[in-house]
Amino acid sequence: MTDLADYRPNVGLVLFNATGQVWLGRRAGTPPPYNWQFPQGGVDEGEDLDVAALRELEEETGISSVRILDRTPGWLSYDYPPLVSSELKKGWKGQKQVWFAMLFEGTDDEINLAGHHTVEFDAWRWGQLSEAPALIIPFKQPVYEAVVAAFAPLASRLPKA
Repeated sequence: MTDLADYRPNVGLVLFNATGQVWLGRRAGTPPPYNWQFPQGGVDEGEDLDVAALRELEEETGISSVRILDRTPGWLSYDYPPLVSSELKKGWKGQKQVWFAMLFEGTDDEINLAGHHTVEFDAWRWGQLSEAPALIIPFKQPVYEAVVAAFAPLASRLPKA
């Protein structure tokens, strides 16, 4: 097992709607083809993971009408590739993430991508859980594949679009 002490603590969020689709955001300023992803973000020192997940979701999407359905039992991690700037790395080897599955209980008009100081996404759409790994930058694909595997049973129990 990899020692994760040098990995930045992070949460990832898979937001399901009532018809079993997932929320996908297009990274602002990121060229295609690998510019769509799930919301994610850092965990503040001493912050509970579920609190961080709810905070990050609201900061990045404006969404707060959710219910946590499940989470991965442990950390999933990836290394930063060599081309990631030292400013982004800030001394970390990569990121370790706990992923949350959430059910969106609001309406689409709640979504506000520009509600906070840093705009993470410039567009969003509903999609299928299974398509997410092909949309994300390749160095994160193994984590997305693990997330899809972890939450696929949950997704199969939700109504279909």
